[in-house]
Amino acid sequence: MNLSRRFLLSFAALAVASVMLAAPVLADPFKVALVLPGNITDQSWNQAGYEGLMNAKKALGIEVAFSEKVAQPDQAEAMADYARRGYDVVIGHGGEFQAAAIRVARKHPDTLFVVHNGTEPGENIATLDFYYKQFGYLLGVIAGRMSESGKIGFIGAHKIKFSTDLVESYEAGFKSVQPDGEVYIAWTNDWDDIAKGKEAALSQIALGADVIFPTMDNAAIGSLQAAKEKNVWAFYLYYDSIVDWPDTVLQSAIMDIKAAMVDLLALAQAGNAEGKNYNMDVNSPKAARLGTYHSAIPADVKAEVEGLIAKMKSGELKP
Repeated sequence: MNLSRRFLLSFAALAVASVMLAAPVLADPFKVALVLPGNITDQSWNQAGYEGLMNAKKALGIEVAFSEKVAQPDQAEAMADYARRGYDVVIGHGGEFQAAAIRVARKHPDTLFVVHNGTEPGENIATLDFYYKQFGYLLGVIAGRMSESGKIGFIGAHKIKFSTDLVESYEAGFKSVQPDGEVYIAWTNDWDDIAKGKEAALSQIALGADVIFPTMDNAAIGSLQAAKEKNVWAFYLYYDSIVDWPDTVLQSAIMDIKAAMVDLLALAQAGNAEGKNYNMDVNSPKAARLGTYHSAIPADVKAEVEGLIAKMKSGELKP
């Protein structure tokens, strides 16, 4: 090989090397996985979690994955699998994921585990929840003002903190208005069975309840159907549900997990999320607020409720 040919080949090799060195090194995408106990089309808790993940994907440019309808015995393995695959954040969408997160987090210290409605934050476990007692109390006051029978109902799935906080404060708000009133409480032991939700509501209505508050996922649809058929009032959670139940829903406690998820994942992406509890209340209305008042609610009742919200914001009222 002559000298000029060797010179040209060497120059070409140097040029290629220079290009490679100058090319930007692309960072690995920030990856978030969501493990859900139910289906993403339940028009309730699970759908809200899925939509929150998709909103975060769009807003933050992150890579996402999800698993739906994961039974409790399989939750730890589902979360661990995402951690092994290099996901930066793994979310358990419900308080029932707390034990699984604790079990898995020890083995995967470089992953941040988030438990929605969790109760035990830790070194690499964050919990994200809402001040449910504020909203249970407010809805209880509305129920007390709107109930003609003096009897109202609450329907939950399981006795976890989310549910017990809501029912205790709902009863307290109601009794602040109707101290001699009666609150019927039912536990279906099922988040998604629509028939069970309807049966529980019909039982309470048969006892005289004229306002009911279902707090399940898909099963709440059955309760709302019963309320509509029997012409009694109802409350609901997560979104402004009067749009779908205009003749039935008095008010909604909007626990906007979608907005809360984007905020927390933005912190995590920036490296600023901590193993602590992130609690949303009336002072963070983007994530936690009441919805639309039904036109049947008198103006003075609305003013009363708004006054209570102001006291909660100032710290004067702590349900």
